[in-house]
Amino acid sequence: MSEPSMRAELSMRAEKLDGADELAHKRAGFVLDDVVYLDGNSLGALPAAVPGRVEDVVRRQWGELRIRSWTEGGWWTAPERIGDRIAPLVGAAAGQIVVGDSTSVNVFKAVVGAVRLARLADPARDEIVVDATTFPTDGYIAESAARMTGCTLRPVTPAEVPGVLRERTAAALLNHVDYRTGRLHDLPALTAAVHEAGAYAVWDLCHSAGALPVGLDAHGVDLAVGCTYKYLNGGPGSPAYLYVRSDLQDRFDSPLPGWNSHAEPFGMRPDYAPAPGALRGRVGTPDILSMLALEAALEVWDGVSIEAVRAKSLALTDFFLECVTQYVPEGRVECVTPRQHAERGSQIALRCADAGEVMPRLIERGVVGDFRHPDVLRFGFTPLYVGFADVERAARVLAEVLAEAGERGE
Repeated sequence: MSEPSMRAELSMRAEKLDGADELAHKRAGFVLDDVVYLDGNSLGALPAAVPGRVEDVVRRQWGELRIRSWTEGGWWTAPERIGDRIAPLVGAAAGQIVVGDSTSVNVFKAVVGAVRLARLADPARDEIVVDATTFPTDGYIAESAARMTGCTLRPVTPAEVPGVLRERTAAALLNHVDYRTGRLHDLPALTAAVHEAGAYAVWDLCHSAGALPVGLDAHGVDLAVGCTYKYLNGGPGSPAYLYVRSDLQDRFDSPLPGWNSHAEPFGMRPDYAPAPGALRGRVGTPDILSMLALEAALEVWDGVSIEAVRAKSLALTDFFLECVTQYVPEGRVECVTPRQHAERGSQIALRCADAGEVMPRLIERGVVGDFRHPDVLRFGFTPLYVGFADVERAARVLAEVLAEAGERGE
């Protein structure tokens, strides 16, 4: 097939796929332009409902009601209320997620809390297993938590986790989706392996929540954390969340007790008594402006099933890989994301020798992804606002940029 015919055929297929897309109408719920935005796995696009909501929070709730908004505006209950909005997206029943603080802070709470839970049954448990390929901050936090709890840290790849678990393991901190490659790890099997060893499983959901089913309750996950500014579109620096399984909440001992997690927060007592339920995960005064922006952002999920999102995600990434195969000369890029659906998140990572030069040129031409050192082009596919025509255009522009780089001898 000639190159023009191939492009016409792929363009027609993209148009047909977009026409049959049950989530296509959700795109109108975001503030977008003609850029192909494939970096939602770093920062989600702005939901259209957010600016008006933030203005109301600032002008009316803060500007007019002032202190009364803690009660009349629902500020005080926002962390658990918004947690309940996130819960269905990660397969959790209500009352198990509290929103607040950063992902890093919540990782610290969860890992130390998991070690303390393990030691209630066996004080000799003194080892923390951590994903060696994790996002750096998770590793830093795990190392600090190990030092503070007197544990040994064992960094291993997720595939190696079952083989290193033993009677001394207290907790395992794992990533659901690898941030570099987009590899989806087997949460049910790894959680079961951790439990079989008598330890507690802590999962980082930053690159999976809002992109694919997680099933926290169904798979018996103990604790989980995640950010809200990627596939949940909460905005830059929006608050993270902490999941504590319901039957563990009365034993969860947070290493960061604060007045907001006290059983009597306004009692101002010198001795700490933890609040019941997921509220134990709170610490200090919540960041109301960003939290209520997140609450408005989550409205785009009304009427959306995470299964439909997953189906479209796989279809988008399949089509992108097909277009790249057709448009880009063989050997110019290498896909490092697993092609098997069961092992793929919602991003595609392409190894490219000159990735650091290629990505800025893609962005100049209206295709926004990101670069990961030393040689990875990373593209995130957010099914609520990315369409199949976007995918075809991204692959076509990528081929053009690579061809031009080749002509320049780069």
